[in-house]
Amino acid sequence: MDLLLEATRRAERDHFWFRGFRRFVGPAVASAARGRRDLRILDCGCGTGVNFPMLDRYGSVFGFDLNDRGLGFARQSGRTRIARASIGRIPFGAGTFDLVTSFDVLQTLPADVEREAATELHRVLRPGGVLVLNVAALDVLFGNHSVLAEEVRRYGRAGLRRLLEGAGFRIERLTFTNFSLFPLMLAVRSAQRALGLRPPERAEAEISVPPAIVNKPLEWLLALEALAVRHVNMPVGSSLLCVARKG
Repeated sequence: MDLLLEATRRAERDHFWFRGFRRFVGPAVASAARGRRDLRILDCGCGTGVNFPMLDRYGSVFGFDLNDRGLGFARQSGRTRIARASIGRIPFGAGTFDLVTSFDVLQTLPADVEREAATELHRVLRPGGVLVLNVAALDVLFGNHSVLAEEVRRYGRAGLRRLLEGAGFRIERLTFTNFSLFPLMLAVRSAQRALGLRPPERAEAEISVPPAIVNKPLEWLLALEALAVRHVNMPVGSSLLCVARKG
């Protein structure tokens, strides 16, 4: 995971995937906030803290992560409301937060911790509070990046819905994202599996910023898709974006 965090820190500002991710997730967070600017917000698995600026506009943001290196990067940027903790045992009381986010964490958890995490995400939300969640999607897209990210699983709609509803959530929105890149990703990751997946120390290229002639067009493609996702659900993609509410 240290390798992933180091590579992510270098790429998260400019890489087309991260820019696309923020375009997909940002409107979901804004919709959940419903115009409020006084929310108590918790980012579960905050990593380097790169998503805090996106959340800051809606209230007071807290975060935690299990990895000290990622938290170190967050502290370097001036963040103090952060802690080292597991998403399976969130260190806050029940009903503390209006909005909880978790981005690309659940797919890395063992099955028992995954179930605990879903229960904990529900517990720390106040009644009526909202969860905005992003996870890796579809086993067919398992590849070198999955090795680098230490993925245990990738989700389909039914599996993610079953997990969250089992913890007490009511699903309000569930859509794939990165639909526009799906054919390319399917071809690349199928080839990676056929050739043999790389070990983590040789998979860092998966998260490096491509040359501008590649990076910019892919960023524009995801920007167009993000506009569409505001209105329609995508039928397939490399990620699942979910908005769920605590009843």
